[in-house]
Amino acid sequence: MTEPVISPLTYAKTFGGLLVLTALTTFLAFFDLREFNVVIEIGIAVAKASLIVAIFMHARHEFKLIWVIIAVGVGWFLILLSLSLSDYFTRAWG
Repeated sequence: MTEPVISPLTYAKTFGGLLVLTALTTFLAFFDLREFNVVIEIGIAVAKASLIVAIFMHARHEFKLIWVIIAVGVGWFLILLSLSLSDYFTRAWG
């Protein structure tokens, strides 16, 4: 099997995109958007993680089985997160 050739320009564009998203995160930290702060920042974090997985980890050029494994990992993370949050929100504080 031959490895796909990824140009340095693709890496440079990805790096630039990550820098822009990081600057956007920093810029938004100075504004109070109430509950939308968390939603927007998590969206930016998901976008950055997607860029890293797709480009730097070469998941974009992998077999469908790798995509299934990535989806299962994300699903498992969401299950653990929902269980932790359900425990946190159902506690009687005081």
